[in-house]
Amino acid sequence: MKAQELREKSVDELKQEMMSLMQQQFKMRMKNDMGEAAQPHVFKIVRRSIARIKTILNEKERQL
Repeated sequence: MKAQELREKSVDELKQEMMSLMQQQFKMRMKNDMGEAAQPHVFKIVRRSIARIKTILNEKERQL
């Protein structure tokens, strides 16, 4: 998801999105540890999406 789309969401929506991405990241790590190879490029996408959401949450927090 693009940063502009994320900026339009509320803080609660962003936190919910971040939690779902973190759960997805956890499941992917568990599958990887069990030997079920996931698509490696998805790890990068999820990690960067989480960072993008954290950055926007920080921006919104500083505006208050």
